[in-house]
Amino acid sequence: MIIGEVISRVVSTRKYDSLQGFKLLVIQPCFGSKEDCFVAADELGAGEGELVLVARGQAAQHALIKETPIDALVVGLIDEKPAIPMSKVDRKHE
Repeated sequence: MIIGEVISRVVSTRKYDSLQGFKLLVIQPCFGSKEDCFVAADELGAGEGELVLVARGQAAQHALIKETPIDALVVGLIDEKPAIPMSKVDRKHE
């Protein structure tokens, strides 16, 4: 799983039927490069600036009730920043 920050929403008025009901969010991983941003589906109600826990790949599929073409899914909203100081983490190209 990945800890990341929601930095934006993706607005999609037309999408695959099984994606209806999911909010699409742009996630910036807390550990790694800013260029590693990705889109994750969300049913929990995360908003911009929030820290989230994201499952990717096959792990994301296990959290879904129906078969859906999703490879990243918000599976948790983080209440407090991790004890690891974010400023100490190596972030390339900042």
